[in-house]
Amino acid sequence: MTTPDGGAPLVEDFECRFEFQSGWIDLTLPEGTKAEAKALATEVMNTLNPLALDIEKSAVFDDMVERAVDLNDDVPDLAAAYYTESGQALANLMVDSYGDEGVARPTREEVQPLLLEWENGEATGEPHVTYLDLPAGPAVRVQSMLQVKRRFVFGRKLTEFIKYAILPPGMASLVVVTVTWEAIARTEEIAALADEAIQTLRITPLVPGGAE
Repeated sequence: MTTPDGGAPLVEDFECRFEFQSGWIDLTLPEGTKAEAKALATEVMNTLNPLALDIEKSAVFDDMVERAVDLNDDVPDLAAAYYTESGQALANLMVDSYGDEGVARPTREEVQPLLLEWENGEATGEPHVTYLDLPAGPAVRVQSMLQVKRRFVFGRKLTEFIKYAILPPGMASLVVVTVTWEAIARTEEIAALADEAIQTLRITPLVPGGAE
């Protein structure tokens, strides 16, 4: 998603925190390195029940490492993924912030069409749009299908997404939470998980130096 051009990017420090329900794993990597991803995956794997896994433990580990590196490629404010008890990754979640110095933050109505913009795909069908008042601030929620361009091969793959654009009080930035998944048959379940998670999101502006 891009916001209207207006100048230098807005630099605004804030703390983003979820009280994730079981299954969500925070995959945020401070430096975005594979070494960090392997250390994180090792820590997580030690907490899983190997008897519940439907796939090889090494496959879950490799997926978690690759997923963490991919999700942190664009340096999000937070990255996470939802894994079932059996080890299947169902959904990705990313938090990004947008804004330009000297440019007013867009309203929920203004940002709504921007939520359908993707660099690597095209939203299809009629989007489902809802206006919300979340604990983190006023928000607009957009859910739609997405045709994603495949890397290195022809054709597109079908996926689905929810984007929540949040206008946190006391901040000039727009915060966008994006949840994506390919298991279309489990859309209702995943959407419920995303909606439950977003209710736990807290965004705290930080003053220079890192203090609240």
